[in-house]
Amino acid sequence: MTDAPTPQADLTDDEISEQKAVRLGKRERLIAQAETAAGGAYPVQVPVTTTIPEVRAAWGHLAADEASGETVGVAGRVVHLRNTGKLCFAVLQSGDGSRIQAMVSLAAVGEESLIAWKELVDLGDHVFVSGEVASSRRGELSIMVTAWEIASKALLPLPNLHNELSEETRVRSRYLDLIARDQARQTVLDRAATMASLRSTFADRGFVEVETPMLQVIHGGASARPFVTHSNAFDTDLYLRIAPELYLKRAVVGGIDHVFEINRNFRNEGADSTHSPEFAMLEAYQAYGDYNSIADLTQTLIQNAAQAVSGSHVVTWADGTEYDLGGQWERIRMYDSLSEAIGEEITPETPIARLRELAADAGIEIEHPLAGKYVEELWEHHVKGDLVRPTFVMDFPVDTSPLVRAHRSREGVVEKWDLYTRGFELATGYSELIDPVVQRERFVEQAKLAAAGDNEAMRLDEEFLRALEFGMPPTGGMGMGIDRLLMAITGLGIRETILFPLVK
Repeated sequence: MTDAPTPQADLTDDEISEQKAVRLGKRERLIAQAETAAGGAYPVQVPVTTTIPEVRAAWGHLAADEASGETVGVAGRVVHLRNTGKLCFAVLQSGDGSRIQAMVSLAAVGEESLIAWKELVDLGDHVFVSGEVASSRRGELSIMVTAWEIASKALLPLPNLHNELSEETRVRSRYLDLIARDQARQTVLDRAATMASLRSTFADRGFVEVETPMLQVIHGGASARPFVTHSNAFDTDLYLRIAPELYLKRAVVGGIDHVFEINRNFRNEGADSTHSPEFAMLEAYQAYGDYNSIADLTQTLIQNAAQAVSGSHVVTWADGTEYDLGGQWERIRMYDSLSEAIGEEITPETPIARLRELAADAGIEIEHPLAGKYVEELWEHHVKGDLVRPTFVMDFPVDTSPLVRAHRSREGVVEKWDLYTRGFELATGYSELIDPVVQRERFVEQAKLAAAGDNEAMRLDEEFLRALEFGMPPTGGMGMGIDRLLMAITGLGIRETILFPLVK
């Protein structure tokens, strides 16, 4: 018996280099033996007639040592290899993780082909095999190979597929993660199902999907530090957008009453288990809606996505925990829930000096000119950790939400909610501020903060204000991170839900 090549995870750097040199030699040999330029180690095409999943679906019922009478041509990556004297075994894996055994025998392929198989095929290679579908004596669905060829020669050995990949390898070399782990592949499929569900839900409600600029002259729509770049063509600095909000509102002014966008945002800030500098974002605006109706829409979007991924509103996370996204989600007020948590009434009129004392007592390190910042920090410290079910936290301080309409009946707060699931903020929603005079006043206050050194403060956007002056209807708006939505549905960290996350 000839042992399979040693997997990459068990090799030193020198041994990997040695294996690469050996495989490069095999590549040269394949190229030299090729009858045409289209063959060799990397042919343009191989005569595939079906896929491994289709073969398993059609013939998975075969009993041990039973033949189908059907000849197929399939291709896949070699993930297991065992060579004996007159019979070689390989396990081929398709892109979705489905596997099938290939049996290459002296009787079926001849001596020259069998020797070539033993000498040229390595773990990780893509190979094409043709032959009858049958079940082996041990009941393994197999291809009884009569012809084969290399579809793509791998120059580096695979990691050990029997061992857990390190997190570092999973993140930095996602292609290996996709080969090795069912969960990695499933996460990609879950994300695709989520995106399709979101768009379907919006379409059912008459929303129009648009695309707005990612390169912006003035960054706005959120409080965040932007990435700065330079346009040679216009000889001006530009910002990678931190949010599409101000452009989507322009669309509402223009008459696109129900509008949404799913695209990338960029924020030049820290990275942790719930934050990434580059992330996918959904924003939506509904004319003649408010923060209550947009909360209803957000709940429906998330519940439909959960249904699309898991078949139920009760989702099962990667660690086996069940999390219930069903039913009607609770709505609590920020000031009321904070007051209850600390045993003291906190209102928008509470002096900032008292808020500073409460923050110091709680060990919260913060120094900020806005009272609302202290309220939000205190709320996160005392209340957020106790939220288990999905919860809308309503009515935020006015000074921390410059683009939001003042509450219709409560002084000092705005009609804004944050949706918390799994202990983190998943989405945010508003009754949008549509008064251009008030909006200008808010922008001016933000400009003062920026001048004082606040890197996250918004800049005054004259073109946006001009659009508002043409009249924007009463509107509800929301924003939700797609990566965080996947976190809520799958239980994974943000670097797992992003296919190729940014890492140092």
